[in-house]
Order: sequence, then structure tokens, then C-alpha cells
Amino acid sequence: QVQLVESGGGLVQTGGSLRLSCAASEGTFNTYTMGWFRQAPGKQREFVAAISWSGRTAYDANSVKGRFTISRDNAKNTVYLQMNSLKAEDTAVYYCAASISVVVTMTHNDYDYWGQGTQVTVSS
Repeated sequence: QVQLVESGGGLVQTGGSLRLSCAASEGTFNTYTMGWFRQAPGKQREFVAAISWSGRTAYDANSVKGRFTISRDNAKNTVYLQMNSLKAEDTAVYYCAASISVVVTMTHNDYDYWGQGTQVTVSS
């Protein structure tokens, strides 16, 4: 069973940037589809971005398109989420997730493993 550990969250002002990292414990990381989701207080968990095992295919939610970029380094068993031009509405706990399927999915139920989450707070 793969373990995922997120890092890089914190407090940032509107318009600022953060880079989240998610390190996987398992050597088969390079076979997983990886995703980022977020959950704000009182709201449902929502899709942010996902990337295929090879890194060739990636999808972003409309709400972050042009501002967030997902990437991965299979040699380091790590997936990243570069977040630029942050807004107050980006405030949430951000979760990394792994899917054993090769299909790049935006549905949280399709993911098999989850990290513990990292808090991102954007102040105006």
C-alpha cells in the first residue's frame, strides 16, 4: 500500500505562489495516475488537477486553469502542484491522491490512496 505525504502548504497573500509536493513511499509510483483535490470548510472535496503516469496527459479544473500546474518526477516518486496568482477562494486543505488506473480521472472515488492533506490559506 502506497503512502502519500504532502508538504508545502502555508499562508500566502492574494496573488502569491506556493508549490505543493507529494512524496510517495512506493517504488511503483511511476505506474499511478496522480491527482490533487481540495476541500474548503463546509464544502465538498473538489478536483484540482490530475496527471497520467507518464506525465504526458494532465487535466486542470476550470477554476484553476492558467494558474495551477501539476507535474511529476518519477525518479523522485513525487508529484507537484505549482500554484500561482492565488486567490482567497483557493483556501482549502489540499490532498494528494493516487489511482492504480491508467485513466486520468477527475472523480475522487476513482482514487485508491490519499495523503493526509496540507492547509493552504490565502489572505486578502
